[in-house]
Amino acid sequence: EIQKIPDDYLFKLLLIGDSGVGKSCLLLRFAWDTAGQERFRTITSSYYRGAHGIIVVYDVTDQESYNNVKQWLQEIDRYASENVNKLLVGNKCDLTTKKVVDYTTAKEFADSLAIPFLETSAKNATNVEQAFMTMAAEIKKRMGPGATAGSDKPNLKIDSTPVRQSGGGCC
Repeated sequence: EIQKIPDDYLFKLLLIGDSGVGKSCLLLRFAWDTAGQERFRTITSSYYRGAHGIIVVYDVTDQESYNNVKQWLQEIDRYASENVNKLLVGNKCDLTTKKVVDYTTAKEFADSLAIPFLETSAKNATNVEQAFMTMAAEIKKRMGPGATAGSDKPNLKIDSTPVRQSGGGCC
C-alpha cells in the first residue's frame, strides 16, 4: 500500500529583534531578514503583512536587547495579524560567561504570554533547527488539516543540555 505524501505548506516567518542579537546568524537564509532596518525603526505593516509566524530574537549577553522584547511584541500586536504565531528566542547561549539574561526569567516571561521559548546558539547550532521546527509545528497546528481537531501533534525534541563557552561571533 502506498502511503500518501502530505501536502506541502508555505509559511512566511519573520525574525525580529535588536541589531546585533544574531538574527542573520540564526536565519541562515530560512526566512526574510530585516536587513538592519530595526536600527531605524522603519519596519512597517507591509513587513508584517501575511506573516504566519514571527520569531523575536534577543541576545542573552545583552540585557537591553531582552528589555526591548516587549517593544517588539507591541510592534507585532500593532502590525501583524491577530493570531500570528510567536516564538521567543534567546540567542548566543554558547557565551555562558557573558550571559546576563537568565533562562528562567525569559522562560517565565514567555510562559506568561503563552509564547514558546528557546535558547539558541547560531555559532554551534544549538536549537537553531528546533526553533524553526517549533515555529513550523505551531503554525501547522493552527492552520493545517485537523487544526480544530487538535490531532497530529508534532514530535519535537529540544536539546536543553548546557552549552560550553566559546569565542564570539557566529557567521
